[in-house]
Amino acid sequence: MRPSLQLLAPGFAKRSLDEFKRLSNIALTGEAIRTPTKPYYLLDFSDPEIVQSCKTMSDVELGGFSTVSLKHVPENRSEPAHAHFHGNISIELPKGRPEIQSTGYAAWRNHDRPATIFGKTLWNMDPYTFLALRVKSDGRKYFVNVQTESIVYTDIHQHRLYAQRPGQWETVLIEWGEFVRTNYGEVVEPQTEMLIQKVRTVGIGLTDRVPGPFDLSISAVWATNGQSEGIRK
Repeated sequence: MRPSLQLLAPGFAKRSLDEFKRLSNIALTGEAIRTPTKPYYLLDFSDPEIVQSCKTMSDVELGGFSTVSLKHVPENRSEPAHAHFHGNISIELPKGRPEIQSTGYAAWRNHDRPATIFGKTLWNMDPYTFLALRVKSDGRKYFVNVQTESIVYTDIHQHRLYAQRPGQWETVLIEWGEFVRTNYGEVVEPQTEMLIQKVRTVGIGLTDRVPGPFDLSISAVWATNGQSEGIRK
């Protein structure tokens, strides 16, 4: 029997081994039957490769003119290593495209994570109460976006990123149950409970359609059961 191309893909064996170690640790520590006390990092931007594992999106895909960039910034004396999400929002409509009636958005999210021998790689957030983000915001109206392995593939669960101290590093906590189900930017009714046992992607978007520059720094995204777990400078 020949091994499939997927099994021969670079990194497949390592990812499978890492997943085996993670699952074994859960079994040995009893984490699955008690409340976890340590943070579970989804995206740790101290690693440049994590930034590279993310994708950016904007209205350029529809012919718009907004710009977006997500770059890794190394640690320095005043700031932790982080991802720098920045660009410029334009609400100019593309010429010759009458079907496009709205522009002015930019976003990023992680790519779907590569499969392992155990199948699709998904995050199980069921043992955790909060999604936490360590950010430095410019005060604009950002939304946190979560995609799950749901029946409707285009569903996105959203929650406003309520930063209280623009220009300063802070930790924002969002309860998983407070996310709102949307589809193509519209709230979906009836609302259904988010499938937090099978989270595919996490990201942040800016859709306020206010022209001008935007600037948001993110050092980490993690799941937690406490307000202080995982907080960095």
